[in-house]
Amino acid sequence: MTLVSVIGAAGRQGLAQMRQLSSAGYKVRALSRSANPDFGGANTVDEVRHIDLHDESTFATAFEGSDAIFYTKPLLEIGTGPELAEKLGAAAASVGSKRFVWNTSAWIPDKPGDHGAYAGSTPAINALFRSGTPTTVFGSVLFMDNLLTNWARPFIVHEDRYVYAHQPHLEANWISLDDVGKCMVAALERPDLEGAWMNIGGPETLKPMDVTAILSRVFGKPIKYDPCTPEEFGDLLVNALGDSVSPEDRADFAAGIAAFYHYNNDTPLMPFKVNHEVVQERLPEVTFETMEQWAARQDWSDNAHRPSAG
Repeated sequence: MTLVSVIGAAGRQGLAQMRQLSSAGYKVRALSRSANPDFGGANTVDEVRHIDLHDESTFATAFEGSDAIFYTKPLLEIGTGPELAEKLGAAAASVGSKRFVWNTSAWIPDKPGDHGAYAGSTPAINALFRSGTPTTVFGSVLFMDNLLTNWARPFIVHEDRYVYAHQPHLEANWISLDDVGKCMVAALERPDLEGAWMNIGGPETLKPMDVTAILSRVFGKPIKYDPCTPEEFGDLLVNALGDSVSPEDRADFAAGIAAFYHYNNDTPLMPFKVNHEVVQERLPEVTFETMEQWAARQDWSDNAHRPSAG
């Protein structure tokens, strides 16, 4: 049975990737910095090993014996993307991994972007491709599962408000984390995707009012769109992340989030919008869910298991 190691396994994205790997019949090794990672009772893990992205000496031991490795860029980025990608790719190559699949958690520009959150993608992808490990990269543009976090869910559930920093005109192809996991799993059996990168998004291009209409139908009550400023959104994220953001870094992190959403709202490049027909043509084996399908199957209650930041 093929063994796939998942970096950041206890996070929301890692949990979804492990669900999809287990469902597809792969053996799953969870990699985490925590000595006792919380998987919320999930039975998708065959083995747990330690990894610390601050310490490259832990990489090869964590990867040893892995047929493939799944990597998701941390929200709280550690160092520069290219440097970390190069070290991870080199470690994967050193243990003979057959595929490294990176989910950038962000749009990948056709050429180096002019905003810090996107500009590092191209050199990081190049660093991985040059590392010697066979690599596939997915740029997942915006997650439906963000609505379950502590910066979004409480407003929806308790105040009937959809609070986000998207301006009314902004179009987005929201994608579920389970579908991101399906794309990553599909890459394992696709030799033609070795050395490839592509942006992925869900089957619908939605504006904020479309999102509120979907949520209203799922919850059976009116949900109001109540946009916040990018600065307010940055503060919401910092508060949701709690102690994982050090006091001295909180202001800079919030300012970075604000700049990111100002860019996404204003740029004509539309980083959250993806031509889904192209995605589906490239990945015909993946069935993508709509936001309404996704929202209807979620546990929105306060007592559901939630990773860091919700």
